[in-house]
Amino acid sequence: MQSITEQQPFVNIPETVSEEAQEFLRTLTDPALTPPFPDPGDFEGWKTLQVLVETGAIAESAALLRRYAPTVFERTLGGVHALEVHPRGWRESSSVAVYVHGGSHTLYSATSTVGRAAIFADDTGLRVISVNYTLAPFAKYNQMSDQVIAVIQALLRQGRDLEEIVLYGDGSGGGLAAAVILKMRDQGLGMPAAAVLVSPWLDVTRSGDTEFTLAHAEPSYLYEKHSKKAADAYADPKDQKHPYASPVYGDYSKGFPPTLIQGGTKEILLSGFIRLYQALDTAGLTVTLDLYEGMTHNFANRIPDAPESRLARNKIRDFVNAHRGARHFAAR
Repeated sequence: MQSITEQQPFVNIPETVSEEAQEFLRTLTDPALTPPFPDPGDFEGWKTLQVLVETGAIAESAALLRRYAPTVFERTLGGVHALEVHPRGWRESSSVAVYVHGGSHTLYSATSTVGRAAIFADDTGLRVISVNYTLAPFAKYNQMSDQVIAVIQALLRQGRDLEEIVLYGDGSGGGLAAAVILKMRDQGLGMPAAAVLVSPWLDVTRSGDTEFTLAHAEPSYLYEKHSKKAADAYADPKDQKHPYASPVYGDYSKGFPPTLIQGGTKEILLSGFIRLYQALDTAGLTVTLDLYEGMTHNFANRIPDAPESRLARNKIRDFVNAHRGARHFAAR
């Protein structure tokens, strides 16, 4: 009989990824051993879970803040709380990124994910506005997207231009960012210059092929135990295929900004990445699908020094530079 230390890890650790990525995979906890998410209507249960998760995430962000040393300000924009993050050496510039954090639409905050905003700011040289939108089940999908739009409109009232704004989202925040752009377009509000969607949750229904084929390869969560309950807290089942809840169902023939979709091959969300890429590409729009062998959900922020992560972060930097124009960036 194998000892505990000799037992095989619950997730496949491929030889085709870097040693840093292999080591990270060994540290992950089997999601089958984690407690299930609360039922969608269990507000007290969600509140308790949110507080618990927030505490651990703040500690993780604190380490990133020490490393990247950004300057962080509290802001209120359009009546919505946000954090403004300036990278080291930042000089006044009209360009700005609006960051929509992930967390299954139900977890984390601008405060507990400020480390991710700091990485993006450091890589791109942009100041980042991280939106502290209301989490599900205390808000539904339409309320969340309205809050992000309110922040963008407040920036416009302050003299910013949509051509100076990049919208960045990871995980569920990537899906929400795409929904925000669709809603802005449909309401005649214009669209930002570009979108960066990292490991985006683009279909909150279990419709994509990899939701099934990679169900046991995904080391971050389980659909029935975690994702489905979060999806139902975010949007009523009857609304979950609305494009503002699941952007893969949007009509992209009406336009969309240049988009970078980035993720890994271990993600059950992979089908969503491909489906959005195909929708944008078929519509003749500018889109890049950037996939990484054996990588997990939001890997570039979780293991920022792995070779795969450095490559992915450089791709984000180059994409932002290409679609913002050199005149928009201050010398660093």
